Amino acid sequence: MKHNFYSPKQIIGIVLGSIIFAASVNLFITPMGLYNGGFIGISQIIRSCLSMFAGISFNFDIAGIINVFLNIPLFILSYNKISKRFLFGTFLSLIVQSLAFSLVPIPVIPLIEDIIASIVIGGIIGGFGVGMILSSNASGGGPDIIGVYAASNWKNFSVGKVFLILNVFVYSLCAYLFNFETAAYSIIYVAIFSYFTDKCHKQNIDMNMMIFTKHPEVKKMVMTKYGRGVTYWKGLGAYTDSETEVLVIVCNKFEVESIRKDIAQCDEHAFIIVNEGTKVTGGYEKRLV
Repeated sequence: MKHNFYSPKQIIGIVLGSIIFAASVNLFITPMGLYNGGFIGISQIIRSCLSMFAGISFNFDIAGIINVFLNIPLFILSYNKISKRFLFGTFLSLIVQSLAFSLVPIPVIPLIEDIIASIVIGGIIGGFGVGMILSSNASGGGPDIIGVYAASNWKNFSVGKVFLILNVFVYSLCAYLFNFETAAYSIIYVAIFSYFTDKCHKQNIDMNMMIFTKHPEVKKMVMTKYGRGVTYWKGLGAYTDSETEVLVIVCNKFEVESIRKDIAQCDEHAFIIVNEGTKVTGGYEKRLV
């Protein structure tokens, strides 16, 4: 089910998710002297190098602005590979992130003294924020764009996995420029962050739906409105011995609630079983954006 532009709910998801992500980095990660992954991490390293080696300092965190400029080449390269709608949502997310990174103050004294606790909280909140952006059919830029493209073309990839792989370079640079401890703690953070990003990215989670209905229009609705294949057979209810259709479809978690509501409109007595985390091979279309 595709739309030509973003709904108000999706715009709110992109904006709010971007703010949550940037705030999690500024409040929990940066005060501990740690670095985010991806282009944000590279932007933070550039910011630190400007301060340490060139003596250039700013009254606000310039990492967000650097991140926007780093993403421009990726936008150009992705222009013909990914939908223009997705790139617009990603651009909106980057602008909001840049503002949030600049405006959310970095505490002089960490909110939580324990570094592991800060890493866990920052990873969970940040992963939730980026998951909101991705579930709103946009991305946070950088590795997210690469991750969405890779996951759409190869089944074993996800945005979180691509993010984790690309960060080998970022944290090798951290270890070289700063110290191994900083890199090690940053790696722990990004592993937690990547895990929760994938868990909150509903389009990345495959679902199996089994529907029991006596109304033949249900399977037609799923195929025409959602473009999902349907396998069905005739079944018998053991108690009434009456005939019913048993439908099986595979979709992503983002589609489930909408499909469930549309099924209820066709047949309010339909019996539906939903299983999460289905492993799918064959001709299944993975829709991440």
